[in-house]
Amino acid sequence: MVDLVAESNVIDMLGLLTLNWSLLDQWHQVPGAFTGDNFQRLRGSGIDVFHPAVAFETGQSYEITRAWFAKWNRLITEHPNYFVRVDGSNDLARARQDGKIGIILGMQDANHLRGVDDVDEFYRMGQRLTQLTYNGENQLGGGCKLQQDRGLTAFGGQVVARMNSVGMAIDVSHCGQRTSLDAISASKKPVLITHSNCRALAPGVPRCKSDEVIRAAARSGGVLGITSVRRFVSTKDPVTLEDVLDHFDHAARLVGVEHVGVGSDFDLDAHPAYDIPGLNNANRIYELTDGLLRRGYTSTHLSLILGGNFQRALQQIWT
Repeated sequence: MVDLVAESNVIDMLGLLTLNWSLLDQWHQVPGAFTGDNFQRLRGSGIDVFHPAVAFETGQSYEITRAWFAKWNRLITEHPNYFVRVDGSNDLARARQDGKIGIILGMQDANHLRGVDDVDEFYRMGQRLTQLTYNGENQLGGGCKLQQDRGLTAFGGQVVARMNSVGMAIDVSHCGQRTSLDAISASKKPVLITHSNCRALAPGVPRCKSDEVIRAAARSGGVLGITSVRRFVSTKDPVTLEDVLDHFDHAARLVGVEHVGVGSDFDLDAHPAYDIPGLNNANRIYELTDGLLRRGYTSTHLSLILGGNFQRALQQIWT
């Protein structure tokens, strides 16, 4: 199991370096505060590439997001021995080969996009992925917590086309049903669900995806990243690692193992109100791998799930 992780290019498509926001702010403001011990803990997790996206649902999203990416770029630039900013598909493998941590700059909303030209501007800052909406409604479409999702807007369609053109990945993890399906239909490139679960196993949880959306994303060439967030895994307690594995099994049976990945929506620490025993520590990727092996997944399957599937999809999107 340890060898399998070491041999795979492990990509967590919603992996946070830390959920301690004051600590992250310290690293951003004073890059020297990020130490070799911090680096070794992240590298020791077995995860090679993190996508630490957040959402800014405010009226100043454009300014706040520009500042957010500027801080990430400063941290990465100040630590060339620790970090690789993932600008293209070759960087996904380079991070692991060089013994560094790959960082995909992305957002969990698109409120910072005032017009389609902003897609180009943020691409130049390093952004390679954006979620079209967070939980509510914005000028692109509807989020999963709306009572009525009216679907992708005309502006949303323009943004999807521009994202396809520049090579920025489209994520519908938090989007509502209709907006998700509209975006997948509108896109000429694979559409990702970086961090969600299967609604068939967690009925009534709006953040989970229906079989219809999962199938549509897979047909586009996309990948579903399974989360380890307790309330997205099951509505009944206790929630265990086995319940998480059930989501991998359901998605793999539904669309094939080639369209399933990891999007933990988590960091490497324990958060008792949020996490699942066995997946609430720095070794969680190893525990997950061991569980998938017990379920009968082969080493080839594990290489795909742990990162190969997202790497393939991102290569198609970023080309």
